[in-house]
Amino acid sequence: MIKFGPSGNCARFYQEGYFSSVDAPKWLAEQGLTAYEYSFGRGITIGSDKAREIGENGKKYGVEISVHAPYYINFANPSDDMAAKSYSYVLRSCEKVREFGGKRVVFHPASVGKMSRAEAVALTKKRFEILASIISENRLDDYLFCPETMGKINQIGDAEEVVELCKIADFYLPTIDFGHINARTYGSLKTAEDYEQIIVHIINNLGTERARNIHIHFSKIEYSNGGEVKHLTFADNIFGPEFGPLAQVIRKYNLSPVVICESDGTQADDALEMKQIYENL
Repeated sequence: MIKFGPSGNCARFYQEGYFSSVDAPKWLAEQGLTAYEYSFGRGITIGSDKAREIGENGKKYGVEISVHAPYYINFANPSDDMAAKSYSYVLRSCEKVREFGGKRVVFHPASVGKMSRAEAVALTKKRFEILASIISENRLDDYLFCPETMGKINQIGDAEEVVELCKIADFYLPTIDFGHINARTYGSLKTAEDYEQIIVHIINNLGTERARNIHIHFSKIEYSNGGEVKHLTFADNIFGPEFGPLAQVIRKYNLSPVVICESDGTQADDALEMKQIYENL
């Protein structure tokens, strides 16, 4: 079953008097939402007791919890020592998602840096192979590790690159951030056919079952020549993309993704709007 929810807590959550993420699953369930992504963007700081408490509430209220690993993961870093830190960030994020009672770890693949793009992609693939071995050795291969499509041109992570990385192991599952794709392609996502090309590419390369269960990020994003600039809200009518055409494709292919909204401050409200758009088809 498709699930909708926010990344983190929206402004209205705090305006209504809540202050702790422990309360988030109950609050989200009351809104009619069934997913929640907890971000470790700037570091993994949450204690085990609090993570388990949030996880217990997620289970109680029917809210599936995923995590976003630290933003500074970079599997194309030339330094093997820095790559080792990236492996550790992914594994530690998985330890936390286990405490949350979730299954999905979202993470950024890499940045090109001073290499050529081909060199950076090749190094990222090698590091993903090493990461897959580490995941298996630690018996974490029953979790889903979800590399994300990225919004800046100099980042590794267009849809084709992410799909290729996911071929390395069955527990790699794409996070398709349609706002990022739209930003790095200067507004290319407009029609259902534009979205459908991406979904069909995933089906053709990873199979129907994995495509059905992909992780999705969605928000409107301002972009410039370098790609992503900043996340916006659904009130924006300049940059896009729009969710309606994607909802049609999700229906057409009978997909059951987790759809996480990353709007700037209105992520729960906009997640609910996506749910309503999907249900009203």
